[in-house]
Amino acid sequence: MEDKKIQLPEADVLQHELNRLNNRRAFLKVLYSTIASLLVVAALAVLISMLFLPVLRVTGTSMMPTLQNEDLVVCQKRGSFEQGDVIAFYYNNKILLKRVIAVSGDYVDIDDNGNVWVKKQGEDEYKMLDEPYVTEKALGECDITLPYQVPDQRIFVMGDNRATSIDSRSTTVGCVSEESVVGKVTLRLWPLSSIGLVG
Repeated sequence: MEDKKIQLPEADVLQHELNRLNNRRAFLKVLYSTIASLLVVAALAVLISMLFLPVLRVTGTSMMPTLQNEDLVVCQKRGSFEQGDVIAFYYNNKILLKRVIAVSGDYVDIDDNGNVWVKKQGEDEYKMLDEPYVTEKALGECDITLPYQVPDQRIFVMGDNRATSIDSRSTTVGCVSEESVVGKVTLRLWPLSSIGLVG
């Protein structure tokens, strides 16, 4: 009976296999650390966007021509808002975007042609707002008694598309409470052709 010799692998074959296993371990280590880093960055991005710079998608036409349906905009969270700012606020589990017309204590009056007049708190006269962002003025849906005084800690808002916007002129929406405001809309991100500041 013939003796069968067991052929042992050569040293360079063993070394090659060890190198392959080491390279695989190193690759998996880099892969896991990259995935972990990406998860941390994604979590931070979500946290920052939720707390400081929320990104919102515009739905509807109430802010045309300033904002179009499907635009993506960025909000900047802050506590005080001025006449002319575009703000986002919660209303019936939705977020609406409208323009600040008057703040707490101010008086608002709107004539039949849609011209908006505001008397600031402490002033004696109404001043007609210069509104270059409005292409067609209209009284729109208005069931409040004019002139109207903005209550404490409330903001009077209107959409730029005055004929179709439902806003503070209607008791359905009314004035916006300061605590329901998400922030001031500062930047349009999408579409890329219209990227820029919102004014």
